[in-house]
Amino acid sequence: MKYIYGPVNSRRLGLSLGINLTPYKICSFNCIYCQLGKTTDKTIERKEYFKAQDIIEELKNWIQNNPGEADKINYVTFSGSGEPTLNINIGYLIRQIKSITNIKIAVITNASLLNSLLIRQELMSADLIIPSLDAVSEDIFAEIDRPAEALKLDGLIEGLVSLSKEFQGKIWLEVMMIKGVNDSPGHIDRLKEVIEKIRPDKIHLNSPVRVTVEPDIRPLSAKKLEEIKEILGGRCEIA
Repeated sequence: MKYIYGPVNSRRLGLSLGINLTPYKICSFNCIYCQLGKTTDKTIERKEYFKAQDIIEELKNWIQNNPGEADKINYVTFSGSGEPTLNINIGYLIRQIKSITNIKIAVITNASLLNSLLIRQELMSADLIIPSLDAVSEDIFAEIDRPAEALKLDGLIEGLVSLSKEFQGKIWLEVMMIKGVNDSPGHIDRLKEVIEKIRPDKIHLNSPVRVTVEPDIRPLSAKKLEEIKEILGGRCEIA
């Protein structure tokens, strides 16, 4: 399959069928902790990348050829090898998939483009959005996420706050914690303040455990993650 991968079984999403909306590795970030490798084309330019109808046809064929497995799928998930909101057809694809299956749709995004009203509107038909927020200061944002030049942290946060006000589905905010980078008490306190403005349904606290783009990226201990979880409150869980 060219666009579809899985199904993948995960603790968060259950059985998820992934759809890739960009070629490897087109993204608006070049995160130091990414498990997929270094971003080869860091951009905020939105394009078709893959033809929407080709994706729809591949999904239809998969559902027809795997009826038993299709009945067990919890989510069709837009994620893959780059930032899915870079694909200008994401809204159309969500609506079309909704018309051919009752499977819920999740979008995993780095949140970099959510300050665009158009992009937020394109995501309105999804059932679940899982955006990331790794930093609440510009210097840490630059160090961890290494965003495309035009992207600023304030815009990302404003986009998340706006999304929470407009979106009728669920929002699960993912926070990647890296030892010695974004785990200081001051940063955690500021992170809590920002998350309270975003008001996600859940907060997923994570820390790198696999091979990362940059060497020497260290995960937090289970004890430290538990401490941060307590600070962030009852909606927070360790992913």
